[in-house]
Amino acid sequence: MNFILGALNPIAFHFGGLQVRWYGVIIASAVILATLLAVREAKKRNINPDDVYDMILWALPVAIISARAYYVAFEWKYYSQNPGQIIQIWDGGIAIYGSLIGAAIVVIIFCRSRWIPTWLMLDVAAPVLIMAQGIGRWGNFMNQEAFGRVTNLAFLQSLHLPEFIIHQMYIQGAYRQPTFLYESVWDISGFIILILLRHIPKLFKQGEVFLLYVIWYSFGRFFIEGMRTDSLMLLGIRVSQWLSVILFVAAIIIWVTRRRSGNVPYYLDGNRFNSSTLE
Repeated sequence: MNFILGALNPIAFHFGGLQVRWYGVIIASAVILATLLAVREAKKRNINPDDVYDMILWALPVAIISARAYYVAFEWKYYSQNPGQIIQIWDGGIAIYGSLIGAAIVVIIFCRSRWIPTWLMLDVAAPVLIMAQGIGRWGNFMNQEAFGRVTNLAFLQSLHLPEFIIHQMYIQGAYRQPTFLYESVWDISGFIILILLRHIPKLFKQGEVFLLYVIWYSFGRFFIEGMRTDSLMLLGIRVSQWLSVILFVAAIIIWVTRRRSGNVPYYLDGNRFNSSTLE
């Protein structure tokens, strides 16, 4: 017999009078894991781990602020009437593309100030970044957001999903496409591909691991975004779909152009500006 369970509690625990939500716990866990893996890879590429930690200390708050600002900007009609909710990121409402734009700006400025090859740092960050995105989508799951169109129980069961996912996809009186899951699987698949390929000798020039990440993520995001019902819109257009197309094409053009230049070091050459040996 089929029955509908209540939605999972988005509150993980209480700390005094503070509610700690699963959304924040999941994202924080993803950031910590990504940082540890990035530091491990940075050492192999002759990048000082302290530089990675310093960069994250700057990039993380900027990424959160820019992600929220991006979301609020495209939902300004609502937030202009509810300004008190602008800072309530614990309820969801941050845009990944906004965070990527903010973080990328920080990385560029930081690397130039420390004489670290920017493309190399982006290569180190790319696999763990897409991994963190895949994990972070489960925060959307707990908040019952980033879902897709109405579907039925039979379809969800045909995907052989665990019961707790099926029950959580009962939103606003109907079963929904688990687009959060589609993107999570796509992101984790991209992470696996990147880490399997990046250490193959003479395969990637510096910058190409990051560009492959952009190509992979934007390609999948374009189609998954089309399934969602909560997309940010501008003049009737899904913003993330158009941005995905722009990034996909731009990444390919940059890849081809840099390859033709002929003087780009390989990813495995690491940081040639740092002559020290990192343990």
